[in-house]
Amino acid sequence: MKLVTGNDLASGDVIWWTGSDWTRHIAEARDAGDHAEAIARQEEAARRVNVPYVIEATETPDGPRPAHIKDRIRALGPTVRPDLTLKPADPDAGDWVI
Repeated sequence: MKLVTGNDLASGDVIWWTGSDWTRHIAEARDAGDHAEAIARQEEAARRVNVPYVIEATETPDGPRPAHIKDRIRALGPTVRPDLTLKPADPDAGDWVI
């Protein structure tokens, strides 16, 4: 399957094409198939997304799973390193283990 992803213009958040709009949740992303590149160009031209591109993914019971590790990390959110978050880490949260 092919997913279209990019960044939200206002916030910079990672967003995913749902088939009719954009979402911040990869579980709501839909296969764009052979139209993926055209959708990316159209949405960028309409200024609804910043730097869209197409990635390969597989369908799982939990939703799409990007084929490349870089895109799987992007799907998790802004960062997986608590020391790089935009707000101070919660001291009660403990250490992250990946």
